[in-house]
Amino acid sequence: MAAQEPVWVASYGPGVPAHLDYGSTTLLDQLDRTLAAHGDRPALDFIGRSTTYARLGDRVQRVAEGLRMLGVGPGDRVALLMPSCPQNVIAFYAVLRLGAIAVQHNPLYTAAELRHPFVDHGAKVAIVWDKAVPVVDQLRADTALDHVVSVDLTDELPLAKRVALRLPIAKARAARAELTAPAPSTIPFRDLAGSPPLDSAHPAPTAEDVALLLYTSGTTGVPKGVPLTHRNLVANVVQGRAWVPGLQEGRESFLLALPLFHAYGLTIGVLFGISLGARLVLLPRPEIGLLMDAIKRDVPSFVPAVPPLYERIVAEAERRQVSLQGIRYALSGAMSLPADLVARWEAATGGLLVEGYGLTETSPVVVGNPMSPGRRPGCIGVPFPDVEIRIADPDHLERDVPRGERGELLVRGPQVFAGYRGLPDETAKAFHDGWFRTGDIVTMDDDGFLTVVDRLKEVIITGGFNVYPSEVEAVLRRHDSVADVAVVGMPAAGGSEQVVAAVQPHEGRHIDLEDLERHSREVLTGYKVPRRFVHVPELPTNLMGKVLRREVAKVVQRLHPEHPDDRPENADGRPEDAEGRHEPGPRQQG
Repeated sequence: MAAQEPVWVASYGPGVPAHLDYGSTTLLDQLDRTLAAHGDRPALDFIGRSTTYARLGDRVQRVAEGLRMLGVGPGDRVALLMPSCPQNVIAFYAVLRLGAIAVQHNPLYTAAELRHPFVDHGAKVAIVWDKAVPVVDQLRADTALDHVVSVDLTDELPLAKRVALRLPIAKARAARAELTAPAPSTIPFRDLAGSPPLDSAHPAPTAEDVALLLYTSGTTGVPKGVPLTHRNLVANVVQGRAWVPGLQEGRESFLLALPLFHAYGLTIGVLFGISLGARLVLLPRPEIGLLMDAIKRDVPSFVPAVPPLYERIVAEAERRQVSLQGIRYALSGAMSLPADLVARWEAATGGLLVEGYGLTETSPVVVGNPMSPGRRPGCIGVPFPDVEIRIADPDHLERDVPRGERGELLVRGPQVFAGYRGLPDETAKAFHDGWFRTGDIVTMDDDGFLTVVDRLKEVIITGGFNVYPSEVEAVLRRHDSVADVAVVGMPAAGGSEQVVAAVQPHEGRHIDLEDLERHSREVLTGYKVPRRFVHVPELPTNLMGKVLRREVAKVVQRLHPEHPDDRPENADGRPEDAEGRHEPGPRQQG
């Protein structure tokens, strides 16, 4: 008798199977199939300059040979530090051609931020945006780095734009300085691309070999290497193709504004797109002018992005009267997707905008809303095909919570990584009996739809009670003067924490702190009401637009390093003085 399928399978979109065949395919197998089938089709578009798949394949082979001549071989790590650009895609696949491992890094990181990862992965070759070369040069003395290959973004621009950047006028010089800089003592990427093609007899990687190494700090602050195999990444691509059966091979156009050093941008953008033979429109940064120009040139059919980008695209398209009709599918990730934004986007495009969920450790997507009218704004969706989940009591992981109650999301599936690089203790903490701990607190509806209610590691413990930041933030955002807010836990005496809200007001608005406190108390129980409200002009975010709570805590500490209420709190959330008497409600600071 066949096993009963999980409840969420009934919520899948039309034509989406519960199980898939992943075979032993590698990312190179997927690329080669596309090269054979769609060689004359546009592969990459960079600010209006197009590269065919045949040309992409040839450049990958030549750069692979150039890297081989630098000593790169199977299993070696090669660091990539570039914006989204053709050289990044070419270098990524060239590294894989050699059976080596691509290590994607943020090209805007400082030397201090890069030092630990470079020491850890030991890359001898780095391919670097020329403007980031001075930073990478600082790593040469105390890492294994031998060769730096410099990338000039202007090499990939259309001829007219390259000529314009060389004009002897101030505006042209300023524009050129934003894109490129002198990089002495490096190997120009164009020289690697001038190598002869790699010998076709060179050994190819297997599905079990690591293809990509990304670093994630999570909430620990210490970067951990996340090795993802060809099998992991191919599985997520195969699942993605099944999830959106309306995408047709050889006919689609992807607008890619997300960074490729993020698993979301790389997998759902480049790897997914290339498996489909799609035209990949690469933008070096998510600047609204670049986005609008790309849409006006050719309306994309698929846009993976984050909520702030969708918001800006819709608003600017309305302002410029640019049509978005024809964008059939959009997948949002990294943060919560507001229902009103879904309505605006779908009205403007005539397509679908759905929310998905994942982590670097899961390649990255494990859960998604159906790409159909059955999508449910406000939820992250249902598990992908072949993804198993548990919702467990965080304090007793062997026990599942009842349906509808809060619990930690545990997952396993073909896209889930095996463990952190060289960190057995961290790996042991990340798994429970073979299930990966996401660290996210979720609830499940009766039909299998999941909703993230908080981040386990960001739970604030005050007076012996748990406070979930997102719950408090949702209440504060309802106040008409609050543009955005981040709630963090700040240390207090006795090992407890204080609930502190960093509040960003709407432009031109003033926040009445006493009114905000009253607003909070109308909805929240006493221990959840912030002890402090701190004005901030802008909340710190990463390049994806996601608020960084660790950085928020640093801002709060910098603005107000000491506070008279840093004392233990009672169970009702009010501080006790030395004699156990309660003081009145929260104090605020601006």
